[in-house]
Amino acid sequence: MHESKRRSLMKGLTWRITASITTMVIVFIMTGNLALVAGVGLADVTLKVLFYYVHERLWGRIHWGILGPEPRITSPSANSAASLLSSSQKNSP
Repeated sequence: MHESKRRSLMKGLTWRITASITTMVIVFIMTGNLALVAGVGLADVTLKVLFYYVHERLWGRIHWGILGPEPRITSPSANSAASLLSSSQKNSP
């Protein structure tokens, strides 16, 4: 499965927002200091998004553990359904 750079970045951003809010809540509960919460939150988001992006891109180059493309699930078109129906009727006793 190939993943675009933009998708890797968006995954990193959405996860980082969730995890950083958790970190900031913990810092606030422990210290009650909003300035510290802001500083820790900014550093946390900035550094960890960068690290996650690099990590994702590096893993994208490693083929270990990849089983193949994921199967695509599509609904059959009307023609395909009709052809399947006529095939099954021909094979019916």
